[in-house]
Amino acid sequence: MAELETRELEYFVAVAEELHFGRAAAGLAIAQPALSKAIRRLESRLGVQLLERSSRHVALTPAGDALLHHGRHALNAVGAAAERTRRAAEHRAHLRLVIKPGGDANLLSGILAAYAGRPDARQVDILFGGATDRADHVRDGRADVALLYAPFDDMTGLDHETLMVEGRVAILPPDHRLASRSEVTLADLAEETLPRWKGVRWTGAPESGQGPEVTDAAEVLQLIRLGRTVALLPRSLAQPMHPDLAYRPVTDAPDSELVLAWSEDDRRPLVASFVAAAAESGARSSAGA
Repeated sequence: MAELETRELEYFVAVAEELHFGRAAAGLAIAQPALSKAIRRLESRLGVQLLERSSRHVALTPAGDALLHHGRHALNAVGAAAERTRRAAEHRAHLRLVIKPGGDANLLSGILAAYAGRPDARQVDILFGGATDRADHVRDGRADVALLYAPFDDMTGLDHETLMVEGRVAILPPDHRLASRSEVTLADLAEETLPRWKGVRWTGAPESGQGPEVTDAAEVLQLIRLGRTVALLPRSLAQPMHPDLAYRPVTDAPDSELVLAWSEDDRRPLVASFVAAAAESGARSSAGA
């Protein structure tokens, strides 16, 4: 990194995420003038303006937006390299799996049983992540593998194995105009208020831009009960079905895939063995469905 130092990149990402030098400096525990000087030095070295500044406003330029996107991944990679180096020295490393609570489509017990039966099996530590941060757990080395939903989770830098493909359902208040139908289409939902999932770039749902911002399914269900929104979710995430809500298949919605993901440069036997066990278990579950 001849033109970028890790510390400078950390400084820039902090400012870019806060869009406020004072808050970023406080979070980094450095003086604000020193932070401002570091960002100006970085802009000078790169020969581009990263931030637009005024006395009341800080905004990213197109160059700054690009550096924020790639800089996050670069910092994750540096952190992951250190973490994996430490773990490589462990004689009996545990495997760490991050999941969203309730986000395993009832496959996890079968996967763990299949892995436990392998001669090279290690202890599996289960970590719980939020609706949109589980991929980051893998990228920065906090976890070895993750259960994710494609195409909603960001797969940048990750390989994956598809364990299950499923349709999606609309979740509606029981008195909703569409609740009397046996199935609906995306066109039926086009005029509805749908939630905006924080950190999710694309959901395959109509996008009005007017819905409430949400972070997990529990928030969505509460808002549906209040009549503030309707939702489109993978079928497994809509389980268990609540008797006070209506669930209708959306016939033309893009399928959702539950996948096991790992870093694309992670070739450790520890991970490969778990992926193989998960794939075998997923195939058995699909065959029995």
